Amino acid sequence: MNIRYFAGRVLKNLSGDKINGYVQHVRDINGKSKAFILADMLWCALIYGAGFNDYIIFEFYNIGARDRRTYMTRLKNRRFLDAMNDKTRVGIFDDKNQFYHHFGPFLKREFLDLALVDDDQLIAFVRNKEYIVAKPNDGECGEGIEKIRTDRFDSPETLATYLRDPAKNFGVVEELLVQHPEMSRLYPESVNCLRLCTLVTEGKGKCLYAVLKTGNNGKFVDNLENGGYACHVDMETGVVIGPGHTNRQDKVEAHPATGVAFRGFRIPYFKEAVALAEAAALVVPDMRYVGWDICILEDGPAIIEGNNYTAYDFPQMPDDSVPTTGLVKIIEDAGVKVR
Repeated sequence: MNIRYFAGRVLKNLSGDKINGYVQHVRDINGKSKAFILADMLWCALIYGAGFNDYIIFEFYNIGARDRRTYMTRLKNRRFLDAMNDKTRVGIFDDKNQFYHHFGPFLKREFLDLALVDDDQLIAFVRNKEYIVAKPNDGECGEGIEKIRTDRFDSPETLATYLRDPAKNFGVVEELLVQHPEMSRLYPESVNCLRLCTLVTEGKGKCLYAVLKTGNNGKFVDNLENGGYACHVDMETGVVIGPGHTNRQDKVEAHPATGVAFRGFRIPYFKEAVALAEAAALVVPDMRYVGWDICILEDGPAIIEGNNYTAYDFPQMPDDSVPTTGLVKIIEDAGVKVR
């Protein structure tokens, strides 16, 4: 059923050394023969649409067919996004200028669209601010975002010239958000966000899962690709229920920078954050499946961004706090079939 995908996407960009690396990784864990492991990986690619990386990060080597079927894999996720989201509306989420104009009331911060303001407006905006944040129009995983201390520049005019530099490709300039003290206690250098995924069904936004993300290594972005952590959050209580996960499948019980335990950490304003995501889901209702990054301020939640391509790995990270049941079951329990 997935032969075309398997040949064209799974194997196309894999060298023999890379495949052997995946196989050896599993063999080091369970001791099974390389031939058996490779055959099982190929089987999962063909039957479940699972890339070799899916096989590793979801620990398919530890679970059987019944549970494997419940996982959102690379192929299933692509198909589901295509079915749920109107391709003509994707630009609203991929372009920060468009996103900010559509979702302004949910952002709780001042911002400027650099394409729509003159230098006098930009200079007035940065004047008397200790920090600003500048973001490219497009980009993923925090790439190109800069947290700028304004007194690094001789004058607001000099800073405005920097922000206009075409090489930077900045599209949005905004005020720096100050997160809730409890979120700073966990890790103070980044704005630590919730990833809340919503599905629009029967005219309502439904939040499917929650994951807490934090920065690390002194960085001010909270992406796993920049060394951060992600943790499962209980949807009923807003309490973290497992360890922090890295993108290398490492697990830690406490944040190494602060020593604050992940498990048991209670997120302020959690129910309000869920309600905010579900309300935002209805602003562009033909984008039915969206991942929202939401920060917690001292007076409540605010949206950082919405993601058309919401990561399917976050809610399926295996640990002892969650059952070996994937995202497909969560979505289908909400009333939408995953094919």
